[in-house]
Amino acid sequence: MELRQALLDFIADFANWDNSRKNEYLGTSRALTQSAHEALGGSLGTRPLIVDPFAGGGSIPLEALRVGADAFASDLNPIPVLLNRVVLEYVPKYGQRLVDEVRKWGEWIYKEAEKELAKFYPKDYDGATPIAYLWARTIKCEGPGCGAEVPLIRSLWLAKKKDRSVALQLVPKPRAKQVDFQIIVKKGNVWADQNSSNTRIKDPKLDGTVKRGSATCPCCGFTTPVTRVRVQLKAKKGGANSARLMVVVTTQEEKAGRTFRLPNSNDFRSIDAAEIKLRTVISHSKSVLSFTPEEPTPQGGGSGAGRAFSQRHYGMDTFADLFASRQLLTLGLLAQEVRKVGDKVRESDRSFGDVVQTTLALAVSRESDHLNSGCSWNPSGQKMQHLYARQAIPIVWDFCEINPFGGSVGDWQSTVDCIVSALEVANFDASPGTASQDSAQSHSLPDGSAHALVTDPPYYDAVPYADLADFFYVWLKRSCPGFWHEQLTPKDDECIVDEVKGKDTAFFVRTMRMAMTEARRILAQNGIGLVVFAHKSTSGWEAQLQAMIDAGWTITGSWPIDTELATRLRARDSAALASSIHLVCRPRETMNGANFANDIGNWRDVLSELPGRIHTWMPRLAEEGVVGADAIFACLGPALEIFSRYARVEKTSGDVVTLGEYLENVWAAVAKEALTMIFTDADVTGFEEDARLTAMWLWTLRGDVSIALDDDEEASENDDESEGIKTSLSGYFLEYDAARKIAQGLGAHLEKLVSLIEVKGENARLLPVAERASYLFGVNALEAGSQKKKTADQGDLFGLLKQAEESKPKLSLGRSVDAQGTVLDNLHKCMILFATGRGDAMKRLLVDDGLGKDQRFWKLGQALSALYPKASDEKRWVDGVMARKKGLGF
Repeated sequence: MELRQALLDFIADFANWDNSRKNEYLGTSRALTQSAHEALGGSLGTRPLIVDPFAGGGSIPLEALRVGADAFASDLNPIPVLLNRVVLEYVPKYGQRLVDEVRKWGEWIYKEAEKELAKFYPKDYDGATPIAYLWARTIKCEGPGCGAEVPLIRSLWLAKKKDRSVALQLVPKPRAKQVDFQIIVKKGNVWADQNSSNTRIKDPKLDGTVKRGSATCPCCGFTTPVTRVRVQLKAKKGGANSARLMVVVTTQEEKAGRTFRLPNSNDFRSIDAAEIKLRTVISHSKSVLSFTPEEPTPQGGGSGAGRAFSQRHYGMDTFADLFASRQLLTLGLLAQEVRKVGDKVRESDRSFGDVVQTTLALAVSRESDHLNSGCSWNPSGQKMQHLYARQAIPIVWDFCEINPFGGSVGDWQSTVDCIVSALEVANFDASPGTASQDSAQSHSLPDGSAHALVTDPPYYDAVPYADLADFFYVWLKRSCPGFWHEQLTPKDDECIVDEVKGKDTAFFVRTMRMAMTEARRILAQNGIGLVVFAHKSTSGWEAQLQAMIDAGWTITGSWPIDTELATRLRARDSAALASSIHLVCRPRETMNGANFANDIGNWRDVLSELPGRIHTWMPRLAEEGVVGADAIFACLGPALEIFSRYARVEKTSGDVVTLGEYLENVWAAVAKEALTMIFTDADVTGFEEDARLTAMWLWTLRGDVSIALDDDEEASENDDESEGIKTSLSGYFLEYDAARKIAQGLGAHLEKLVSLIEVKGENARLLPVAERASYLFGVNALEAGSQKKKTADQGDLFGLLKQAEESKPKLSLGRSVDAQGTVLDNLHKCMILFATGRGDAMKRLLVDDGLGKDQRFWKLGQALSALYPKASDEKRWVDGVMARKKGLGF
């Protein structure tokens, strides 16, 4: 146990990012890996082989190399294969030489491309350098007799800083049927024209013209509905090339910060010249591939992965439609220069020329993410936000075009620097791994060749991986040798749920079962598997687990581990997954090879073993600080070991028990054990789901104070179907994923508890008791004068209760009709009555209506008193109610 603890301490220290590259830790980890390999029967001088058949970006095989194992990374999609080939094969083989060559040729490309393209991004007459151009797509107003050009703008903010605010002001010109722009600056509390500080502007309107896809005309006020907006933009293939240039963002060497100006004739001339140049290049191109990507964009859909692609609604049917002409010209010429580099390096070293060209092709691919009409302007950071702020191709009304030679975020030099930085922190001293394009359902490795399977497979219907990859694929195949064998990335065998492609749950289970069966085949008899999974739905979980069990795996453990950056794609302003569940599994056979493939489990025996297993794990987890949602899912592995050790489990009737049915019992057992820890000596089955969920919610927070959302928080999602979070709320917040896990474990449904839980973006909020007053007492909060406040304070409570009494003249507050509801509802009523000094009304509820005779009421109050944060109103109010217990004779 002492050695085990020392090893765990080392792993914890090594997991610290600051230690991840220190030679002492790397050397120790490699020595431990080698010792473990040999102790488990590995031949001297060999290393354990780690296999990842869903390699994706390659973090798992990369870490395997770092800790001294051999790594085999495979994927169906050619882009992950390319990424893994660079990191696992090229970097260990060429090391610093590759870094130096990429840096050198990246600079060469910059100079060569600048010769061709600088005139299309001209500097200002005063020497200022444009770093970004802010555009707005346009439609024609369909209001009666109007017909004005309407710029589609989500927000008029240009800079949002405490000491400096800049915005656009719309200047309607009805007679000219257009809208002009004015840049305004806020100094202190006063807004003024940027070019005339004496021209003050009172209460400027900073809302945009578009909301949920509908556009309001600044000239006549008519709102063109989203259906008509789509029709107009579809006719213009998305409208990137008919967009209105609104603002140019510049910098100057002698001045700090950004400067904003309106576009001038020089800007328009350069844009027109770029469009002419693009047509010329296209007409003279003799390449097998078209100069611009004419491949089709992904199809949209109604649910699941299909929701990621709204661009088709607006006529962006080819990838070229996602770019303005100047952007297409720039990316096409950059790809051309990368091909020239490959030819030059191959003159002296053919194989190394391919390596350098391939690595630089990644820079073009990355640049495409920063140079398209799906990028937006971030007024808080005063910088461009790339397209893939989330895993989708949305419509962005007012888009940002960067200058690839502007020296700011997203320009060519910063893109190359990013590639070089990634290469420099890779494994120069590691042995090369192997990257292969293989389907996980039909692998190229021989039987029993792997010592461990470690993989992060597709998440059911969460991400349309291949469709998203096509955006990068179309540019990679124009700049990378031998990369364009297919028009687009392969999708037929991709293991996801996608209704657009006719892939349902049955397809996912069948395909994943084949993949896990192959993984089982290539794993050594005494090998171990680790499958990372994270999904918001029980259907996703059941599908993954069912596939693993059907493939002959026994799940022996599960641990929630925070492996993701908060700024990752799925984390931003969405109901994103907070942690990944690591499922530990082993082949369903003994060490001597006896196979249990045909063993049948007895349902009664399985059910009788389950509570004891959970009862053993929950206290252990609590001692280790694993609580709440993470504790629930950490129990999943031990619970599934009971079920998955059998080929199938049958009832006495002979009916086969489904995994879904077993999981319902698992959630129930986990919830009962957890609530027993909260409600000591109480029958937890007597509490309704709202009380159970509230208690577990607060238990997860473990005394954390209420969290407020920032007023200025904005969603990065910028399409026609999403709105940013722009409210300031109090309450008890959990990341949506944590809240979902808790509710799922308790058999509760967040969507059915709208009077208690609010879900918005990536946050789920347990409403503060004061905010439930209108619901509890049947009063319309808006009529009570609180429509301007999302959260009621104590003064509001007096008003609400007074109105309740006045609106029900025949019923005095607190009579039996008001005592109906759940135990939690009645406790919250008493807490509000205590808070507003309505002691008599509270007494009537507790004594006359008999609430105080229900021991669940006091038990719940006692539990919540221990769970509410010490400084909260709820803690003070529930303690006030509990203090009346003895005085009222209970």
